[in-house]
Amino acid sequence: MPAPTIDEAIDALRRLPPDRQDELASYIFHLATEESAFEAVDPDDVASVNEGLEQANRRQFASPERVAEVLGRGSK
Repeated sequence: MPAPTIDEAIDALRRLPPDRQDELASYIFHLATEESAFEAVDPDDVASVNEGLEQANRRQFASPERVAEVLGRGSK
């Protein structure tokens, strides 16, 4: 599956509720205007970040159901 174009991504964002649009717009603006390409990682979180990167390299991702459960959006 090819990556979405910027126009497709913006169209998808516009279909979200206004509060979610605001949240994501702030994040995207930060990413687009931040001079540093890297975010500082709290030293206490380095082990967890490395573990997540290793899992991603092994293509071990959470299922959509698990993500929804963690975010409190599980099926009701």
